[in-house]
Amino acid sequence: MKRFAFAVLMFASGAALANSACDVPKNDFDGLYCLNKVFQEADKDLNDNYKQLAGQLDAKGKQSLKSGQLAWISSRNKSCSKREGNDFYVNLECATNTTIKRVQFLQDRVRECSSAGCQNSKL
Repeated sequence: MKRFAFAVLMFASGAALANSACDVPKNDFDGLYCLNKVFQEADKDLNDNYKQLAGQLDAKGKQSLKSGQLAWISSRNKSCSKREGNDFYVNLECATNTTIKRVQFLQDRVRECSSAGCQNSKL
């Protein structure tokens, strides 16, 4: 059975601390819990925006979006996680910030589709 360890290199992000329950984490596990909550919300936003954008694209655009998303996932995973033996480490703040940037990218593409038409070359 593989063991999973989560390493948070930066203890607390501003977004995580905005939640009053996370204002003053008592220990690293409380901090991890708070950071995970922020990551989960960013991941939900990512999925929602991806679906919204995909719904506005033609077949070629959907394929470009999917290819870009898979490349982004690979890049995020390489940048924000690592394996050491049987252990797997995730820099949760890195993953959260990277996900938030991707959400912003997808939101920009949704706005473009709504205002000027979808530009597959930007996917």
